[in-house]
Amino acid sequence: MSDRFTATLRDGVADEWTAATDHRFTRELGDGSLDGDAFARYVVQDYAVVEDLTAAFAVALADAPSTDARRRYVEFLDTLTDAENDFFERAFDAHGVPEGDRTDPDLAAPTAAFRDLLGRARHEGGYAETLAVLVPAEWVYLAWATRETTDRPADPLFDEWIELHAAPPFAAFVDFLRSELDRVGPTLAPSRRERVADLFGRTVSLEVAFFDAAYGAEGV
Repeated sequence: MSDRFTATLRDGVADEWTAATDHRFTRELGDGSLDGDAFARYVVQDYAVVEDLTAAFAVALADAPSTDARRRYVEFLDTLTDAENDFFERAFDAHGVPEGDRTDPDLAAPTAAFRDLLGRARHEGGYAETLAVLVPAEWVYLAWATRETTDRPADPLFDEWIELHAAPPFAAFVDFLRSELDRVGPTLAPSRRERVADLFGRTVSLEVAFFDAAYGAEGV
């Protein structure tokens, strides 16, 4: 058993963690069998979260305790607003996503809930609460993407999305995020530790619902 604070948080929501990291969506993305319409719905909803995610990382940057930590956030924000933004634009073009769905889509319920959660974490808490959402949001992606690196899909966009989240720089950043929460988590008062655990668990549950929503009315 790991004694890392973040591992304890993950183990506390083990079933939901497995549901998120071994979801039908991630498996079909990895083997290339994911339906194009499901992928298009997914990227539209995921892009709708980018602004809120960027804002949350900006808050973490402002609250970071050291110059080195702030540098790590700056580097990731550059990736989020450059490389990932470019990916979304190409994915939209490849799947014929209308302009309105790119800039002002109808939000699926999990998307709206995740945006609300990001906002609450950064406005109603501190560094630990922001990390309690950011850590699982990024760690879930690292977990499923690294599993899908053995047999890569033929679709170049699927492959690129996996690579973005399985690449060593991303893995190192996720470990940095975890180490920050590992550092501050044990110092919190019991009531704040409970809040952090709740935010972590809600984020993992929303990741499951977010992947579910890619299938639309079909369900999972």
